[in-house]
Amino acid sequence: MDKFHAMQAFIRVVESGTFTKAAQVLDLPKTAVSRLIASLEVELGTKLLNRTTRKVSTTADGAAYYERALQLMSDLAELEGTMSRAKTNPRGRLRVDLPVPLALSVILPALPAFVERYPDIEIEFGISDRPVDLIAENVDCVVRAGEIFDQSLVARQIGAVKQILCATPAYWDRHGRPSHPSDLEHGHVVIRTIASRTNRPFPIVVTKDRERVEVQNRRGLTANDIMACLTIGLAGLGVVHALTFSATAHLQSGALEAVLSDWVSDPVPVSVAYQPNRHLSAKARVFIDWLTELFANNESTAKGKRVAKT
Repeated sequence: MDKFHAMQAFIRVVESGTFTKAAQVLDLPKTAVSRLIASLEVELGTKLLNRTTRKVSTTADGAAYYERALQLMSDLAELEGTMSRAKTNPRGRLRVDLPVPLALSVILPALPAFVERYPDIEIEFGISDRPVDLIAENVDCVVRAGEIFDQSLVARQIGAVKQILCATPAYWDRHGRPSHPSDLEHGHVVIRTIASRTNRPFPIVVTKDRERVEVQNRRGLTANDIMACLTIGLAGLGVVHALTFSATAHLQSGALEAVLSDWVSDPVPVSVAYQPNRHLSAKARVFIDWLTELFANNESTAKGKRVAKT
């Protein structure tokens, strides 16, 4: 027996007063309605209706069951309405953790468009590159560049970031502009970013045609934050393998000058990760969809074909 449909049939019989009218409302054969009510009575172990040839009335148990069943159906309708409204007008607090470069250069500057579209979502941002325990810290989702190593999370790639070799014009004037990546091995200072997972510098690997070169310069400066490396480069202290979206404004102003532009590095994937849950909240879902749209429409963050691992 489908108890839900049996309960619906019982309510309609009580409200209409006859099996015939209830069957018309439910668009079912009268015999099907009768079977549903009979099965419900057997399931409950009590008689719900008094039947005569002319009308149907509730027993004492039937009257009590009708009131509770009607309330349950009302609550269910309200719940479904709430869920439907949540999909079209999601609301509530959303906790998101973002890496510093993407937060400052890409996501937060574009945030007014999201707020205008979803004014009832209150977002609490954590800006960091550290590992985040989503359950312990009650975080809905995280955005990360690079490979997601936590296999317990669902990771959805939303874009990719590219990098470019650059330095100040004054630095190039002092040290000379390279014509090949190997030129950076001698007479140059290369600024490297330390990977928090390995505590070693990220490799700088570039490719042109079929030639693939890793810059191995050991003379340089290091920092555990890629934005700090960019700042060091802007100070004229060396060559930085900068994120394109972070360096663009400085390249356009002339503060930085790119070299070896025909040598490209593998795009680094950007993913949003969250706890595996088939019932991802509406507010998290619309934020992830908005991020996907944002990255797809940004030339500096659109998905690349190749993936760099650290």
